[in-house]
Amino acid sequence: MRIRDLLAVEELRLTLLAGEEHLDRSFTGVQITDLPDPGRYLSPGELVLSGLMWRTRPEDSERFVRRLVEAGVAALGAGRAWLGAVPDDLVRACREYDLPLMEVPVEVSFRTVAETITPRHAELRDALGRHRRIVAAVAEGAGLEELFALMDAELRMTGAVVSATGAVIAGTLPDTNTNTNTNTDAGTAAVPGARIGAGAGRGSGGEAVAARLAREFLTAPRLPHVVRTPAGTFTLFGVGREHRAAGWALACGGDLIAETDLGFELAACVALERGRMEEGRRVERRLAGQLVALAASGAGGQAELGAALQTCGIGPAEPYRVVSATVTGPGAAREADPAALGGRILEELLRPRVTAAAVTPDGALALVPLAAGAVSGPGGSSRGTASGPGRTAPAGQAAAGAAGSPDRADGGRPWTADEPAGALRAGTEVLAAGLPGLRVSIGVSAALTGSPALRGGLEEAGHARRLAEARGGGVVTSDEIYTHALLLATVPGDVRRSFTERTLDPILDYDRRHRSELLRTLDTFLDCAGSWNACAERLHVHVNTVRYRIRRVEELTGRDLSTMTDRVDLFLALRAS
Repeated sequence: MRIRDLLAVEELRLTLLAGEEHLDRSFTGVQITDLPDPGRYLSPGELVLSGLMWRTRPEDSERFVRRLVEAGVAALGAGRAWLGAVPDDLVRACREYDLPLMEVPVEVSFRTVAETITPRHAELRDALGRHRRIVAAVAEGAGLEELFALMDAELRMTGAVVSATGAVIAGTLPDTNTNTNTNTDAGTAAVPGARIGAGAGRGSGGEAVAARLAREFLTAPRLPHVVRTPAGTFTLFGVGREHRAAGWALACGGDLIAETDLGFELAACVALERGRMEEGRRVERRLAGQLVALAASGAGGQAELGAALQTCGIGPAEPYRVVSATVTGPGAAREADPAALGGRILEELLRPRVTAAAVTPDGALALVPLAAGAVSGPGGSSRGTASGPGRTAPAGQAAAGAAGSPDRADGGRPWTADEPAGALRAGTEVLAAGLPGLRVSIGVSAALTGSPALRGGLEEAGHARRLAEARGGGVVTSDEIYTHALLLATVPGDVRRSFTERTLDPILDYDRRHRSELLRTLDTFLDCAGSWNACAERLHVHVNTVRYRIRRVEELTGRDLSTMTDRVDLFLALRAS
């Protein structure tokens, strides 16, 4: 029974004096005592009722409350009959130790309170029996949505399965746009979860709750973990033994710390269903791996490659993007297979549109189907100099008409050309916030059509991913790699550092000794395409000052900034730094 439910019993006329934030806390039984030190007789999760006969001076309150908290008591009910009122020092002690305190009026006996609670705990035992029936149903093959329907029907419990990347796998979460209190009972507006940053409902309150729960799941020192949000209180339970970055959390409505056995068994049900899904994914991963190996080797003909592409669910005229991912950092190093971890994270980021990622020595790879309206067809528009069969417009230039495409059989409507990058960025941001030691680097190719474009798409996604790695993680699309940034990213780090030091160190040394701004002036001068007046205006100095500083830069570096070659060298040194 929850504190909220006990306060709602009108005939008891209880008043909450402390612990407003713990209304969803449950208690497992009732103990009546007036011993000054009752700790040894108490059990965790109990509601203690006391007439306060132990209190002879204000200091007694702190000692009594401390003993209750040490015993794991859920709440304290204080009677007024002995002292005439609940003393302020007891209220302060309960607030200090974060223990809910209720005032029991003189006309209500402790026996009445206990008799009110006991039948309700019998109801809880009945609920546990109903819970066992849920477990049996899942063991017989019930899916996740069926599990949550049973939880609602049998236990009147709401909840959802949330991935570490902020997606709702199953169930529903309250929408903070329509619910601003902490009540998670029936009647609260709830919305089915969707990938954050993708598709319909972008920015909805339900997605905000999913992102918050994902961050709490990633950062919680231990599970189960209670989370209080504007949409309500949730208890998070881990699902299975997966690395948290690719893991799932079961978010149950309410504070279930006193009923963790309920949550653990429900989480085991979810883990059982995930295991079933993993069995099917193994075959799809093998097929994806064969497709990638065939395309990368160039050994197979186009007919064979096209058949392999169709086996993976992409027809000859269907557009797609290639996504490449790696995971690095201390969190990944502890894994037996960091490449496999990258594949599992990529699958979570792209679900439900991608069910399997291929794992290669160079990283994880996945093909993301796109809506038919996202391209103009094979040989369609391309990026100026990168045109060729099967190439389409880069991200951000896709046709908008695809948003109305019918849903795919995999559970989500096809993405338009620019949506995969947005979904990947949103998911990696959640991971970065929750696991700062884990760096996820992702590259996304241009939109492609047909098997002839696949090999180039694999290479392009790999180039984009390596640029993301050079930046310390994140998502890089094909639009961003056809610049000097890609060239710098492919140069070994020690070579970049050596080039930068040899080129810029004389300027840096001069600036340190003279407290000058030669490096800033050089950067601004090149950014202004060598315009003296524009550079002076931006730096708020006289044009002659700019001329003097640039001449000093030339003397220190031995470069001539009137020539394009030396300008390019200095520009690349600045960007490489």
